[in-house]
Amino acid sequence: MSSDWVTLTADWQGDMAFIGKNKSGGSVHMGKVENKPGVSPMELLLAGLAGCTGVDIVHILRKKRISLHDFRVSVRAKRADDHPKVYTEIEINYVFWGQDLLNKDVEQAIQLSEEKYCSASAMLGATAKISSSYRILTPSLTEED
Repeated sequence: MSSDWVTLTADWQGDMAFIGKNKSGGSVHMGKVENKPGVSPMELLLAGLAGCTGVDIVHILRKKRISLHDFRVSVRAKRADDHPKVYTEIEINYVFWGQDLLNKDVEQAIQLSEEKYCSASAMLGATAKISSSYRILTPSLTEED
């Protein structure tokens, strides 16, 4: 087990708003800060999942020398009715834009991320059923096409 601790702070901004900051200076707004909408802490967990699996997949595809024109990870989830209202179902949808992307390469990258590398997926999977789907589009197409 790693002995390094991950640290950050969440500074209260009044009302129900916080700004989370990490040691490198990155920050995220939670709740409404200075009349600008932020995300909720529970939404941040889903954003963390999307980012975690997204980074894994880009890394895996790059190792295979597969280039992407664009890539989007969308997540939706259901929460339990009773407190602590954990996520019980999570659906991840991956949309890939690129030339000559093969289903087998995309499926392998998704599987490796979800089952081996993505720690956010492993943690959220302890309380939620996680499912995923994907689409491959050419760069000229939109998701609605």
